[in-house]
Amino acid sequence: MRAKLSYAITAAVLVFYFVLVGSRGVMLIQAGTLLTVTFGVAVLVLPVIGVWFLWKNTQFVRKANRLAAELETEGGLPVDELKRLPSGRIDRDSADEVFAKRKAETEASPNDWRSWFRLAVAYHDARDTPRARKAMQHAIALHEGKPVQA
Repeated sequence: MRAKLSYAITAAVLVFYFVLVGSRGVMLIQAGTLLTVTFGVAVLVLPVIGVWFLWKNTQFVRKANRLAAELETEGGLPVDELKRLPSGRIDRDSADEVFAKRKAETEASPNDWRSWFRLAVAYHDARDTPRARKAMQHAIALHEGKPVQA
């Protein structure tokens, strides 16, 4: 619940920022000189890219949450078997052990979105966010029956 609230607040702040920047871009365009129109168009590009990025991220999170909910109803969510340091952080060796299991499971069932989901969680626990995201995108594509690139 805390993560959803953080995401919602961050998204709201970003939307406010996009509106603020966009209005400045429109004001520059309305000034009507070549220089201000050029800057105004350049300024308007930033909120457009930002809105697209926010939209894609929101879609990704919603789809990943849907997969998590489906796995939970099946009883297939990965069990937290990680050892933690006194600080509460995940022990690196423990994360590597779990990762090795998840990787072997995924190699044994490369077309199973569930194993890719669990691999994404293992990547995340190992603090490898880019690979975690790619593995989750792979899981989402398999779940949706879309062609998956190797």
